[in-house]
Amino acid sequence: MFEKLKQDIRRVKEVDPAARSSLEIYLLYPGLHAVRSHRRAHWFYRHGLFFLARFWSQWCRRRTGIEIHPGAVIGDGLFIDHGAGVVIGETTVIGNNCVIYQGSTLGGTGKETGKRHPTLGDNVMIGSGARVLGPITIGDNVKVAAGAVVLQDLPPNSTAVGVPARVVRQDGVRVKRDMCDQIHIPDPVALEFCKMRERIAELERRVAELTEKKAD
Repeated sequence: MFEKLKQDIRRVKEVDPAARSSLEIYLLYPGLHAVRSHRRAHWFYRHGLFFLARFWSQWCRRRTGIEIHPGAVIGDGLFIDHGAGVVIGETTVIGNNCVIYQGSTLGGTGKETGKRHPTLGDNVMIGSGARVLGPITIGDNVKVAAGAVVLQDLPPNSTAVGVPARVVRQDGVRVKRDMCDQIHIPDPVALEFCKMRERIAELERRVAELTEKKAD
């Protein structure tokens, strides 16, 4: 267990430039506490001790603001940054060395039974406030931008943005526009307003043309 703890702390140092010391990480990082608590809850879950598993996960949620269902399967090296509001559903599977930012949800759509939650490959980054919903598969080395809503499978080595999310970069090649960071992401509402303004301008131009023809 001590070796596993050292690995967890080393992973935080690799990912978070704000981490100053191992002691600070061990005492003050809620993401670390949540992941370590989940391992205990998941052990209870696998051994059929469902009440204890759920009790432990809910205790962790009250302590950290991070809710991980004890049934979720999580690989090594998961780093939950800041953590507040993160929700990970029961049938979620997370690969190795993934990063999840605050406010993100790996959840279901309410339409499925059985496998209801997403499967993440290795080295996946889920941006803050993103929603990955349903029994979909997110490939290795995928980046999901902040605020994105992912409802379909994403191929490996890709970046997805928007609502609903779409791939804008794959294998290092730009698919449409380069909007792969978590800041410069299009506002879907603003985009719709832009389309409406363009449509209104076009209609006004046509009305003006018809009015001129009628006047002639």
